[in-house]
Amino acid sequence: MAFTYPWSLLGLIAVVIPIAIHLFELRRPQRVLFSNVEFIREVQLITARQRKLKQLLVLIARIGVIIFLVLLFAQPFIPAPQQTAGQQGAVSVVIDDSPSMQQQSNVGDLPLVEQAIQEAVDLPLAFPTTAQFMLWPGKRELLNPAAFRAAAEQVQVTGQSSDLGERLLQAQRDAQAAGPVFIFSDFQKSGFSANALQTIDTAQQVFLVPLASQSGPNVFVDSVWLDDALVRAGVDLTLQIRLRNGGEQPVQECQAKLFVGRQQAAVFRATVPAQKTLTTQVRVRLPAGKPQNCRIEVEDSPVDFDNAYYFTLQPAAPIPVVEVAADAQLNRLYGNEPLFLYQHMGAQAADYRKLATANLIIVREALGLGAGVREQLRQRVQQGATLVVVPPEVTGSQESYSRLFRELGVGPIQWQPRPQGEPVLQEVAMPSMQNPFFRDVFAGVNQRAGMPKAAPVLRWSRSGTDVLRMRDGEGYLAGFASGAGTVYVFAAPFSAPYSDFSQHPLFVPVLYRLALQSYQQEQRPAYRLTEQAISLRLPRAVSTQEGEQVYRLVQDSLVYIPTQQLQNGTLRLEVPPTLRRPGFYMLQRGNQAVATLAFNFDKRESDLRSYSAAELQQLVGTNRPNVQVYEVGQGQTVAARYKAARMGVPLWRYCLWVALACLLAESILLRWPRKVTSAPVEQAVAA
Repeated sequence: MAFTYPWSLLGLIAVVIPIAIHLFELRRPQRVLFSNVEFIREVQLITARQRKLKQLLVLIARIGVIIFLVLLFAQPFIPAPQQTAGQQGAVSVVIDDSPSMQQQSNVGDLPLVEQAIQEAVDLPLAFPTTAQFMLWPGKRELLNPAAFRAAAEQVQVTGQSSDLGERLLQAQRDAQAAGPVFIFSDFQKSGFSANALQTIDTAQQVFLVPLASQSGPNVFVDSVWLDDALVRAGVDLTLQIRLRNGGEQPVQECQAKLFVGRQQAAVFRATVPAQKTLTTQVRVRLPAGKPQNCRIEVEDSPVDFDNAYYFTLQPAAPIPVVEVAADAQLNRLYGNEPLFLYQHMGAQAADYRKLATANLIIVREALGLGAGVREQLRQRVQQGATLVVVPPEVTGSQESYSRLFRELGVGPIQWQPRPQGEPVLQEVAMPSMQNPFFRDVFAGVNQRAGMPKAAPVLRWSRSGTDVLRMRDGEGYLAGFASGAGTVYVFAAPFSAPYSDFSQHPLFVPVLYRLALQSYQQEQRPAYRLTEQAISLRLPRAVSTQEGEQVYRLVQDSLVYIPTQQLQNGTLRLEVPPTLRRPGFYMLQRGNQAVATLAFNFDKRESDLRSYSAAELQQLVGTNRPNVQVYEVGQGQTVAARYKAARMGVPLWRYCLWVALACLLAESILLRWPRKVTSAPVEQAVAA
């Protein structure tokens, strides 16, 4: 046992006070004579032995009061088994505020985040009153114990919580003078790994406090997608919904509802085994007009923070297709299909306004490309448009096409020598069904089917994407990445005698596929709250408006003004750190509604598999003595366990209780009923 204030032991000299009082009470009694005993009714008789025993017990009680009061001020304690060289630096506390912390704890009927807050609030009891604290999440500032408790009680669950490993690294970087770090979390396996422990400095004391939740199932929407490449209004669409069970128990007949707008569009039941997925199909039809706010609600308990999944379905606008050629040959292909908005322009009399709005630009055997046209093509490809180049057979135009390829960064592409007489046609090889370009294009491949023939005038050694090849292995149609867009190059003209591709059945699906791949979706159906930034293409009518350029995210009475940047019709928004709740947010410019964005929790939060205290201890191993695991729910708080292991076991409370017990004993002894013996006394009658 040791003492915090050993000089206080000098107060033990006060023990002589009760001893002196005791000796004073033991002085010899004197005899007193009374002349009249008329009023004496009885005499109390007590032995000297009983009186001495009582006085001795009172003396012991009084001495005990003084001794234990002195010990109380001396602050005795049992030294800690793990000695530390004093408290250095601020105490860093990390409270996991991710959505999974809304689970019910297996210790008491309260969420894990509330349990973490209660444990964190008690931490100042384990440190001196002069200790300082830093809290995550929170401002990067030092807090005294009172301010730390107030800040910890304000912690709320947010969908933007960063990875726990990143929080640990950040806490180490911001820790003052290598003070201890406490981490209160459920330690999900999807967000915490042994790699995070490898980054811990050996001089840093880290205490992992896993909070265990009640075991059970958790069905949530993993993903939603459409079979069609484009969302079309007025037609039946097949919506694929994938459900996942992130819990440790299976779910039988879990009910899910699909809402399109305010109307319920479908309801279904699914049985999902633990840690498995189930995909179901739902037929929906979107009305023409504005985008539809959709959501899927899953009836699952007790974990309900991820029971709703929000997304938007926006009917696609027609894809602008511009053909740069001498004639409008592709009008028959694109002009009769409502999915496309076809326009034609000549290479010599180019309308730059058409190029500025086109998603797909097809330069088909145009004779001579001027510098202005090449610059417009380069700009559109850099902005994300798709350019298809069909070379001409005229040798006089080769130089302008070669310059276009160099300006686009495509190549190297070489021109083949013009043959003498009729060109020799070669057969195009059968397309590969594993090629993503032909996904869902063919129901099957007939190996005996004839393929188109062509006489290539261009050759390249390498490309980004090979779509079609010749029988000899040379490329016929290939894609090259350029800026934000893609350049597709055909090796031969469409016109005879260099190719019969335009008369082949493969011509229509290939040209349609090129147009569909050029489609630039203005926004995704759903976003995650953990995304740092999102990008969406604004309608041209909005992006070219003059005046106020500030965009806001609005949900009911909540208004957020994110950091934003508008460039070439693409708006980049940084997700505000205060945007915490999933749901629909209206993107507004002034009072004009631009779009509706749907935000959801990160689906990794729905995987409830977590590390137990024993598993964390195995991850830590024996070669990291600076990392310890504290298990909650063993009748001792984290603060008490830390203080017992690092600061020692204080005994002043016991001294106080013993001192009070001695006072109580003294009071009882002084008021204890004495053993009484009554004797009759004759009354004296005065003569």
